[in-house]
Amino acid sequence: MKILAVALLVALAIFLVLYVTLIGRRRLAQRTTTLVPRPPAVPGANGPADGGAGVGSVRFGPLEAVYVSTTLHGDWLARVGAHGLGDRSNALVSVHEGGVLVERDGTEDLWVPVHAIRSASLAPGMAGKYVGADGLVVLTWAVPAADDVAAALVDTGLRTRRAEDRGGLVDAVRHLLAAQQPAQAQQHPQQHPHQQDPHQQEAR
Repeated sequence: MKILAVALLVALAIFLVLYVTLIGRRRLAQRTTTLVPRPPAVPGANGPADGGAGVGSVRFGPLEAVYVSTTLHGDWLARVGAHGLGDRSNALVSVHEGGVLVERDGTEDLWVPVHAIRSASLAPGMAGKYVGADGLVVLTWAVPAADDVAAALVDTGLRTRRAEDRGGLVDAVRHLLAAQQPAQAQQHPQQHPHQQDPHQQEAR
């Protein structure tokens, strides 16, 4: 009888923990839906329906990694629960001419267009994962405005399976950004040299 009672108490405790976790995740998703727009869809192999460029050729990867989470920029405890951005998962990460593709297991893939990326760096951890030293690759990028939600600057954390791949991934993203700068300068020749993109002011 006592064994049955203990088993019931354990089952009840597990249920309560799962219930509280589920409610917390739902509230987090609801709260951040108004702060962070839905990320852009991954372009098709032949480009998106509007005729724009696709993901482009692969510059680096794919690498096996863990998608840790996405947080509000500058606050690595403020996890973004909306749009599945707070869901940890195994992933394949690759750098393309058009941006960074994170193919996630069990949830939607994440596409970070090159024009949205502000910086790439190494960090010891963020919400959901602390590994110490420079164990995470962090992409700072601006989720474009969508569905009446203003653009939002966020940090996305990735932990590559092999430690030696982290520096390579950061370098590949930085080289991608450097290659875009001449094109951006040609597109905006009239911009005053002291007028900066507000997101660029936030970049590390």
